[in-house]
Amino acid sequence: MSITQRLGKKTIYGWTRDKEVRVTPILMITLDLAFSTCPNDTFIFHAMLHHCIDTGDLDFIPHMHDVETLNKKAFFKTFHISKLSFFAYLKLKQTYKILDSGSALGYGCGPLLVGRSSDFSLPEAKVAVPGEYTTAYLLLKLWNPKIRNVEITRFDNILEGVKIGRYDAGLIIHEGRFIYPEYGCVEIIDLGKWWEDETGLPIPLGCIAMKKDRPAIDLKDDIESILRNSVQYALQNKNASRDFVKLHAQELDDPVIDGHIDLYVNNFTLSLGDKGKKAIQTLEEMARWKKIL
Repeated sequence: MSITQRLGKKTIYGWTRDKEVRVTPILMITLDLAFSTCPNDTFIFHAMLHHCIDTGDLDFIPHMHDVETLNKKAFFKTFHISKLSFFAYLKLKQTYKILDSGSALGYGCGPLLVGRSSDFSLPEAKVAVPGEYTTAYLLLKLWNPKIRNVEITRFDNILEGVKIGRYDAGLIIHEGRFIYPEYGCVEIIDLGKWWEDETGLPIPLGCIAMKKDRPAIDLKDDIESILRNSVQYALQNKNASRDFVKLHAQELDDPVIDGHIDLYVNNFTLSLGDKGKKAIQTLEEMARWKKIL
C-alpha cells in the first residue's frame, strides 16, 4: 500500500497589519496507523488522532484490531505503521523498522499462565494461547518447550474457555491479568517474573513498527517525534483520552483501565533507551538459541 495525498489541502493563514493573507497550501500526507483496542494503545494514540498535538503535514487513518490480527496483517505489509508483538517483529525485521516510542515494556507486566487449578501435567494439558505470533506464546515456549497441546484463540475468549473446562490452562494478556480470579482461575506461572529472574531486564511485549518501504521510511523521524509527543500528552493529561479508551476497552471499570495503563505505559513507552534495546536483543538471542526463530 503506498502513501496517498489527500485531495484536500491544509491552508495556513497569516496576518498583515490590515488584512488576512492566505499562505501556500500544504498537501497532507496520509498514513495508515494500526493498533489494538487495548487501553494502553488507545491511551497513547489518542492525542495524535484527535489533534491534541501538532502532527504537521501528516494525517493518520486509524485501523483497530486485536494484536494477533495485526501481527498476521503485518506479514502482508498491510499498514504503514502498526502495533506488533515483539515475537512478530523479530520475524519481520527485514521489512519493518521499530520506532523508539510507543512500545510496551516493563517490570511486573508479563503474561500469566492460569488454570482452574495447578494440579495437572502441563505437557499433556490443553492450553489456550492468544496468538501464534504473540510475545506471550514465545515466552511460554522459552519457559516450557514441552507444552505442545495448544489452541490459538482470541485473548478475550481464554478466561471463559478455562472457566467452562474447554481448556486446562490459558495464557492471558492485557486486562486478563487483573480479572482472572473472577473466573475461578489461579496463577500457574507469571512469565514476566520468570523473564525478570532469568535476565534482570524489563519484559518486551509489544512495539510500534513501520514498513521500510519508501517514501514512508523517510518520514520515520517525524513520525517518531509525533508519537513521542502523543505519549507525553497522554501522560500529562490522563483523563483527556478516557472516552476514547472506554469506547474500545474490553473491561470498562475505571480501576481496571487505570491499572492497565499504569502497567504498560511508562518511560520505556516514551523511549526504549539502552535497557529497552538490550531487552529486545536478549529476547531475540534466547529465541534463536532455542531455535524458535
